[in-house]
Amino acid sequence: MEILKVASASNPNAVAGAIAGALENDGIVEAHAIGAGAVNQAVKAVAIARRLVEREGEPGIRVVPGFIDVEIGGERKTGLRLVIEK
Repeated sequence: MEILKVASASNPNAVAGAIAGALENDGIVEAHAIGAGAVNQAVKAVAIARRLVEREGEPGIRVVPGFIDVEIGGERKTGLRLVIEK
């Protein structure tokens, strides 16, 4: 399973393309985002990816949100994990 790290500066269209490609290959992908801006970009990307997948005639996607704990520079942070699957 591929893990995509989404930042606040990430282009939602590019992330959506990566999500759609990973779904095509594996059928499941995770998107990790830390911070409000990154979560915003990740959610936009999922919405765009949903449209891309549906245009290809696929039935759609399922998204399961959750939290992750990550250590960055010795500091523990909580982020959002989106598990996306066909």
